[in-house]
Amino acid sequence: MSTNEKYMKEALKQAKKAYLLGEVPIGCIIVYKDKIIGRGYNKRNTKKTTLAHAELVAIEKASKVMGDWRLEDCTMYVTLEPCQMCAGALVQARIKQVVIGTMNSKAGCAGSILNLLQMEEFNHQVEIVNGVMEKECTDILQQFFKELRARNKEAKLAAKAEETQN
Repeated sequence: MSTNEKYMKEALKQAKKAYLLGEVPIGCIIVYKDKIIGRGYNKRNTKKTTLAHAELVAIEKASKVMGDWRLEDCTMYVTLEPCQMCAGALVQARIKQVVIGTMNSKAGCAGSILNLLQMEEFNHQVEIVNGVMEKECTDILQQFFKELRARNKEAKLAAKAEETQN
């Protein structure tokens, strides 16, 4: 098993925590000198805030461990390609590299829609590695949304049945 796979497995553990909460299963870890210094998973609905993305949670924890907002020699492992907010945070935090499980054609800003991580106009660019454990990262997301659609369909049918009875 490669180092990237080892750490992506850890990011997937975080994604599973989100899954159990009914959150979109996105997980993230930050590594410095072969040690995990930040972990995060999606908690937007739980915390009722846009800012509770896995990447931002992990950056905050890693910054506390490092005692600095600069995470220059750190690598982030994230199960889903970062959105524009998180990609901007990676650049701002000066993260050296991001390792991505699966790309996000609807909101990804590490190459899918645009690439905020490597814009020459910014004072920092982030190295990108993608496709690490892509199948596992894609599978957990697909399973989550399949179950969510089924729950929503059941709820609509139940509401319709109740409406008919009244």
